[in-house]
Amino acid sequence: MNQTTRYISRQLIMSSLLITFVMTGVIWLFVAVRAVESIVNRGLSVKLFLLLTSLQLPNFLTQILPISLFIAVLFVYTRLNSDREIVVMRAAGQSPMALAKPVIVLSLFVMLLVYFLTLWATPTSYKTFRNLQWDIRYSLAHIVLKEGVFNTFSDSITVYLRERSSRNELRGLLVHDSRDKDRPVTYHAESGTLIEAGNGAKVILRRGNSIFIDKKNPQLGRVVFFDRHTLDLTNIVSRPPLRFREARERGVSELLELEKSDVGNPKDFGKFVVEGHQRLAMPLTVLSFALIALVTLLRGDLSRRGQLRRILAAVGIFITLMSINLGLINVSAKNLSLIPGIYIANAIPILLALVLLAFPGRIGSKANRLKTAVALAGP
Repeated sequence: MNQTTRYISRQLIMSSLLITFVMTGVIWLFVAVRAVESIVNRGLSVKLFLLLTSLQLPNFLTQILPISLFIAVLFVYTRLNSDREIVVMRAAGQSPMALAKPVIVLSLFVMLLVYFLTLWATPTSYKTFRNLQWDIRYSLAHIVLKEGVFNTFSDSITVYLRERSSRNELRGLLVHDSRDKDRPVTYHAESGTLIEAGNGAKVILRRGNSIFIDKKNPQLGRVVFFDRHTLDLTNIVSRPPLRFREARERGVSELLELEKSDVGNPKDFGKFVVEGHQRLAMPLTVLSFALIALVTLLRGDLSRRGQLRRILAAVGIFITLMSINLGLINVSAKNLSLIPGIYIANAIPILLALVLLAFPGRIGSKANRLKTAVALAGP
């Protein structure tokens, strides 16, 4: 690796890392803001909240890395041109392929990283995320108690809470318990404490009363006052024995070997199959997007007026390819015979860009390099 390649590679790596960090932070912050309600109203710990949000990072990175590398290539090579460094390199005999070497090497490394994320890290992390989400939904250890509304846990238990002074300390409680259909009970209490234990929970009610109603003999209803009463909330939520696994939490081999009977809704069978092929084809966008930015900036004569048109052209091609990929994914899910188009749409830009770099035409001529150097190196 010569000095020029190391110099450009260093700038590409630093720019890519910075852009990836910023984009990941913005997306994570957006997800975190939406999930703050889980901490405020659902009593989840900060540790569990951070775990749930971090488990979604691998899925974010598979989308962010191709975009961040595309932006980094545009930024670095545009700056090199504005500083006349590209002109000097060309005048010194550097071919477009030589200038593209840092991009190709870094893109191949990032592409391998995206393959690791799509083939293993993303399905593993998303499966863990869904399991935790499932446990929270059906576990009273993470009981949902929102202030100022009637919280319904099942057909039998409804709880109204005026205020929640801390995670487990409750004030102004109204609980309607109709587990015994013939003798429903309504509890009023000044305060209470939520005690978590495994998959169950209990509420210690203090200074209140309970109103019993006998539906067979309404005249036998009575009011009982108490200083302390324990309300058992164990097994009030019916938990399904099995959880259907989504396409994103299944491995590629499993997705490609699925039968229609393995999918809950046969109409979704195509989505599962396309998900497997998408994971194999999507990492190619890392190389294709980076080469698109590079070819758009290096192809043809350089202009002293800047490269705004070329940047806009690169962005336009980038958006077009993204739209084509998304369109092919949606169409292929309905018509599986179009799946090869997903691979073709990602491979053609790579092959075309490499051809344009390997056979630059008039860019590589000695006369053109001299002309470019004279035109751009002036005051």
